[in-house]
Amino acid sequence: MEMVMDVMENAPSSISPLLLRSMASSAFIYADNSFFSLAERFKPLEIIRYLLVTSFLFFLRLISFLFVSDLPPKSQPQFSPFNPLKTDDRYAVASGADHSGISRALSQVLSIVNDIPVSSRKYAIVRSLAERLIEENRREDTHGLREVNRAVLSSAFSRTLCYLEAAMVELGQDRVGAHDGTGAAPVQYLVKRALRAVRSVGDGVWAREGSGNGRVDVNRSGNSAEKLAAEILWLAEKMVACGFGEEAIERWSSASNLASLSLLAEPRLQGSLVKVSAFLFKQAREKEQAAEETGEGDEQSHGQTKMKMLTSWLPLLCRASNGTDMPVLSLSERAELEKVLEETVDTLEHEEQEQVLSLWLHHFAYCPSSDWPNLYASYSRWCTDSRKLLLLH
Repeated sequence: MEMVMDVMENAPSSISPLLLRSMASSAFIYADNSFFSLAERFKPLEIIRYLLVTSFLFFLRLISFLFVSDLPPKSQPQFSPFNPLKTDDRYAVASGADHSGISRALSQVLSIVNDIPVSSRKYAIVRSLAERLIEENRREDTHGLREVNRAVLSSAFSRTLCYLEAAMVELGQDRVGAHDGTGAAPVQYLVKRALRAVRSVGDGVWAREGSGNGRVDVNRSGNSAEKLAAEILWLAEKMVACGFGEEAIERWSSASNLASLSLLAEPRLQGSLVKVSAFLFKQAREKEQAAEETGEGDEQSHGQTKMKMLTSWLPLLCRASNGTDMPVLSLSERAELEKVLEETVDTLEHEEQEQVLSLWLHHFAYCPSSDWPNLYASYSRWCTDSRKLLLLH
């Protein structure tokens, strides 16, 4: 509870919507469980139930659009296909520090990577062009081009995170009320079609009236959730290679909405998100070790980021599938990440360790399909320390 109050004081504008979503979801799920048995026996109640559930998911999606902390900056207007390189369009560098042609070009290329389906033969061409531009900027090793890479990649990472969350909410809506796993029931199908029509009208209004407001169109042909998750990993790798991985780590640690949605995602999508989490957990630990050796860096900021990373993404690591065709991570990768998690937990304050390890034990114990990550050693050390503290007092 103290941790929640702490976060609320530090970031009142971002935590309130998250608490609202969490409280509303818990209350709705409790009510729906009671309503479900009645709905099975009375068809009119079944119609009402599907209306309520689908409307509620639309409400969550609306909250994501209005309040999600990872939205692209409001200085980025919506894309205009007729004039893609104007300085006032969505391809402008987010920070406003550089409006050069190379920054606009890189922004445009990265945005097109989001848009094009991975099945298109143009996807590989555009993505290789983005990689070439990023690498050429990096090799020049000048402050101006480093800033171009930093601003454009950071903006692209935030935008892709927002697209991914919206796509996952969309997937959740499409799965509402599956009838015995064989597809949508007629009642539910009609309700969903009606609500989707209403939602499309709303999206159209936002597109026409909301120029520059940073809202995202999730009905893009290229924006499958799995594709976007792979692009998140790719962008994170580029940010680390360019020397500003801290921004990717901070944004990923703050994506608590996305982390909650990931627990109900399809196994293949969960696997992609596990890969992103594994990569950024390792990078966060390496940067912390480097800061300890040099004596640089903000310890308080590092501690807050560690807590957000662990509390947001540790449940996914415990619950994610081992993979449909092959394990998401190899045995050596799993062992390495387990060691990183242990070291990260051990650097936390005693009270913070309790919060993280309690969260781990809950998800680890209640997930029958996975026995990883095993933080038993960290839990035992914490219990030993707690016992000593009790005896001292």
